[in-house]
Amino acid sequence: MNYNSYWTDRRTVRKYSDRPVSDALLNEMLQKAAHAPTTGNMQLYSVIISRTQEEKRALAPAHFNQPQVEGCAAVLTFCADLNRMTEWCNARKADPGFDNLQSLIAAILDTALLAQQFNTIAEQNGLGVCMLGTTTYNAPQIAKALGLPTLVVPVITLTVGYPAESPEDCGRLPVEAFVHYVRYRDYTPESIDELYRDKEERQDSKGFVAENDKETLAQVFTDIRYPRSNNEHFSDVFKEYLEAAGIKI
Repeated sequence: MNYNSYWTDRRTVRKYSDRPVSDALLNEMLQKAAHAPTTGNMQLYSVIISRTQEEKRALAPAHFNQPQVEGCAAVLTFCADLNRMTEWCNARKADPGFDNLQSLIAAILDTALLAQQFNTIAEQNGLGVCMLGTTTYNAPQIAKALGLPTLVVPVITLTVGYPAESPEDCGRLPVEAFVHYVRYRDYTPESIDELYRDKEERQDSKGFVAENDKETLAQVFTDIRYPRSNNEHFSDVFKEYLEAAGIKI
């Protein structure tokens, strides 16, 4: 692999070949990924690997039946895990205080860093990866399917396998859109026009607008992909799940 071009050439892969990914390779990559930064070296995460069709099929509805869930070699569910640390403290005459929002945020950060590190390592090993943003939407169903105890929260899901496609670049905002020096620089209508111009002028973006009968690309996000009603509904579902999972919020 040309590591100099990897960072701009990487793509999300949703279609996979039938070539299996061995347990040994998965474990090796996860061991390497575990050297990612972590809060206080606590490693507040766990990873559940689902490989059989039955296991993947059980998760598919929680991810809105996206085809890559059943089509990949393995589904990895990265969980914020406050349970293991709590159990260790209980067994060592220490009083754990990890059932709260601050600890959950630390665990989510640990989990996200692990998942991203794994993602990079997997791609450098010739695998394709897709991050599913649906994990927290249906956390209760995922927790039930995976037998998660209290204080363990599913956060990120990656589908993994050898690629059966070469997706086109979907584009990114320019660095000026998100880098601020010294202090946050708020956006003006003029700067928004400039920063989003290339994104809005892409042919695939124009196609999204047309096929959804919208006036702007932003409306595709607010009306179709992430409408307020859905965001509020799944926020309520996730909050209720966190409370049931023993997190005091």
